Amino acid sequence: MDVGGVTREYRRRRRPPGAHLLLLGALLMNGLLQTGRLHDDGDGGFWWGPPVFALLMVSALARILLEQYRAYTRVTTAGITARGPLRSRTWAWHEVYDIRVERAPRGSGRMAPQWLTYLYDFQGRRFLLPHLNDWQLDDPYTEVSDLSLATAPYRSLAWEPRPDVEERILVRAAQRKAWTWGAHGALAMMAVMFVVSVGLIVTGRPDHPLLLIGGVPVASGVVLGAVLQWYWASRPPHSPARQP
Repeated sequence: MDVGGVTREYRRRRRPPGAHLLLLGALLMNGLLQTGRLHDDGDGGFWWGPPVFALLMVSALARILLEQYRAYTRVTTAGITARGPLRSRTWAWHEVYDIRVERAPRGSGRMAPQWLTYLYDFQGRRFLLPHLNDWQLDDPYTEVSDLSLATAPYRSLAWEPRPDVEERILVRAAQRKAWTWGAHGALAMMAVMFVVSVGLIVTGRPDHPLLLIGGVPVASGVVLGAVLQWYWASRPPHSPARQP
């Protein structure tokens, strides 16, 4: 609602789908079973597995809870504030280049919002605006369009595209794409190294499983991300979609 001008706050209004919680529970149980099977008190092995897994699960659950109950997006006549799980950031209106509704990354399926809202600054940097998505709003694109019209009088510049900023946005989009694929490659390599480590333990030849499961995937992801960033540097992707 508007109160004395443009004052809107977007928080969690709806619960996540039940399937989302079921999947999270299934992943938790599977992880517990797997780390239990690999636990070895005799000769080292995966003794560190259960505590590391417990730490990761606690961190993931804490982040989910903070995203649901602490995060928000607040819009006022002075600017816009995005508070995430751990920190918040505020932009004055003259620092905001654009606010765009974009399709979520591929592979998220129905277990995550399909349309997300981002703030772009004049350096081409992109920042997620929490709870301005299709989980919490019936039509985020209409909401953002209305928000842009309502805040136009408080900006020193019109909501108009600028070629230099659009170029920066495309370059940064190419960088994000490269490092996203680097992260995917690291996860794939982690799965491979996990199988290799289990095979070595089964055959009685454990050989630095922490290095295989942690070090090799990280190094592979960094190399892949760097190569793809170099490759896509002169081939930036198309401008992000702005409406559903």
